[in-house]
Amino acid sequence: MRDRDIRTLSEDQAGAQITMAKVDVLIPCYQYGRFLRSCVESVLTQDVDVRILIIDNASTDDSAEIAHALAHQYDRVTVRARVKNLGHTASFNEGVDWAEADYFAILSPDDMMAPGALRRSIAIMDAHPDVSFAHGRAVSIFPGQAAAAPPEAGQPVSWSIVDGREFVGRFCETGVNLLSQCATLVRTSAQKRAGYFRPELPHTDDFEMWMRLASYGPVAETEACQGISRIHGSNMSAYFHSAPTRNLDQTRLAFEFFFAHEGRRFPGSAEMADLARRRLSQRAWWSAMSHLLRGKPRMAWDLYCFAARLSPVTAAVPPLTYPLRTRLPQSLLAHMRGFRLGR
Repeated sequence: MRDRDIRTLSEDQAGAQITMAKVDVLIPCYQYGRFLRSCVESVLTQDVDVRILIIDNASTDDSAEIAHALAHQYDRVTVRARVKNLGHTASFNEGVDWAEADYFAILSPDDMMAPGALRRSIAIMDAHPDVSFAHGRAVSIFPGQAAAAPPEAGQPVSWSIVDGREFVGRFCETGVNLLSQCATLVRTSAQKRAGYFRPELPHTDDFEMWMRLASYGPVAETEACQGISRIHGSNMSAYFHSAPTRNLDQTRLAFEFFFAHEGRRFPGSAEMADLARRRLSQRAWWSAMSHLLRGKPRMAWDLYCFAARLSPVTAAVPPLTYPLRTRLPQSLLAHMRGFRLGR
């Protein structure tokens, strides 16, 4: 593990380094016509040479019509409209084949890129040719809420260059994926080397891909806002989050696939995989307590059983130190404080 390498690049420096840079952006769409234009225009206004491929997955709303209208309006937009829904993973992998620019991004049509995001990411990756991908912070907006320009616009941005093993180790330490696809840019050569997204992971295919990419090179990170995630009732992830054990089991599978393949190259990979399993068990235990305190005993029991299957020790010894490893359980601690006070 190496110390983080900190870099700060101003907007002027970024512009000087990426005059000729190109980015290919894939936007896989299904039933998101109402969001598609704002998504596409958030890319086209990046002041970077981009191409956009919209793959419509046989939507029954007006997605295909809007996509074709955008392609007619902007010569940098191309549309492929399917007559049959092949699933989002097939679209991701078609995008991997299509990409030929220096950098590659996948953007859900209900999300947007933050102003200046591509310029910032390209600048740091141009400066560090070994970096596999760069990611930043994503902010969430809700129905009726407009996306505000991030405070980073026009300001110097600090980046950390993190060793790939250290990056994956953080995932293992928390059992949580805190990255957002809308805030991430990948080096195309690294993506081609990492290959296709796994159809066995419909919910955590991106999570497993982040680890796979990190096995091929360092990762650039910033706390600057790089993406805007729209929260609404029909998000693709809603099905998995409606039953927490589905979400957790997909995370388990992502770890298992990774450590059975690319992750085996890391020194101490068996210990890392074991740590990931224990931390995921601990995460499930805390989630069980949260659901119990919210009056959902059935869901709490399912989560507790899941935790026990992954690590029997967790069932016997409550993992009280887990909240120190991730910021996610803080809301749970608030629930517990209220419970003790009788609220």
